[in-house]
Amino acid sequence: MPLRSTSKIVLMLAIAAVSAHSGTAQTQPQAPGKPLLSELAIEYSYARSNEPPGGCTCFSLNGVSASYAWPVKPAHFALAGDITIVHAGGVGSSAQSLTLSTFTAGPRYFLPLHIEHIQPFGQVLVGLVHSSGTAVEGRNPGAANAGAAFAANIGGGLDLKASRRFSVRLIEANYLLTTVDNGSNNHQNNLRVSTGVVLRF
Repeated sequence: MPLRSTSKIVLMLAIAAVSAHSGTAQTQPQAPGKPLLSELAIEYSYARSNEPPGGCTCFSLNGVSASYAWPVKPAHFALAGDITIVHAGGVGSSAQSLTLSTFTAGPRYFLPLHIEHIQPFGQVLVGLVHSSGTAVEGRNPGAANAGAAFAANIGGGLDLKASRRFSVRLIEANYLLTTVDNGSNNHQNNLRVSTGVVLRF
């Protein structure tokens, strides 16, 4: 067989092999629960907190949260960062105001349920809380660390996948610990519940 004809056949076989491999790779299903894409979540957040100094004269705060998750090895893990800002116009029976802004980061684990449209996750995030408003500036002037205190955000959530790029965060629930000075035990036990949308890139 002439060399030119042989070269053409080899080239055609190589192209066919590459095309077949590419097609196979594109049709391989994504491993259930594997976070191949980064995630951006935008959520409405509700928080339940206790009024200083320390007891459980509880009150509600409302606001927004934004989080970003970067996939890392091993599979099912991601590094997450979360920013949450919630506000209360009347703390307890008083007219005091309070705004809590938390900035936390840490590991997130995507539980592999092997269910196509459901994705649960758990996380442990730590960072800082900034508090402002008359509840800390007027009523509690001893809150010397109101500008920056330790915070921990521990919990998880459940996403409903509409597509590979879009999900609805059905619920996210976290125990949010803040350590703003309050003249008593200097920590606040907060429950934070959120819901929103998730975009993947």
